[in-house]
Amino acid sequence: MIDKEKIKRKIIIDAGDIFSRFGFRKTTMSDIAGKTGMGKSSLYYYFNSKEEVFEQVVIYEADILIDELTKALEKSSGAKEKLKSYISVRMQVLNKLSNYYNAVFSDELSHFDFIEKVRERYNKQEIQTIQRILNRGIEQGQFGIENTELAAIAIFTAMKGLEIPLFWHKVSDDLEIRMENMLNILFYGIVKK
Repeated sequence: MIDKEKIKRKIIIDAGDIFSRFGFRKTTMSDIAGKTGMGKSSLYYYFNSKEEVFEQVVIYEADILIDELTKALEKSSGAKEKLKSYISVRMQVLNKLSNYYNAVFSDELSHFDFIEKVRERYNKQEIQTIQRILNRGIEQGQFGIENTELAAIAIFTAMKGLEIPLFWHKVSDDLEIRMENMLNILFYGIVKK
């Protein structure tokens, strides 16, 4: 018996590789069919269009990001370690998930309805996760924050700023230094005490 879900997953993984190499616009269903070893007409049995394949690739990669972040948070004990781990793992995983990143952050693809939905869903989820970490830090006496929602939004925004050198220039060497500096400012501030 043919496992339809297993075949769809293989198509999604193979298509993700093609999209990340050629970009959405230059990738064709023929390219995807060639990578999967299937006929083009067979692809249309599983997906109605290239856009639908791309949507599933983006969702697949977003789920990988969430899974990796969840694992990282489970390994860390204190809130400070959780936040540091969250930021570090997030940047490392995003570096590998070019389709998700391009879909969610590229204006070029924003005309697809699903992009805005994915963007909203995962941005909201990330802010909520950061807020939970901050709340835990307050409970543990590690953080002194009055409004964890605003703090979570600020941290999320700072992480977005770190993405620019990572994805535009693939400058990952000094990314660790930038992250460490951001965390030092976050944890210790800039005001002399």
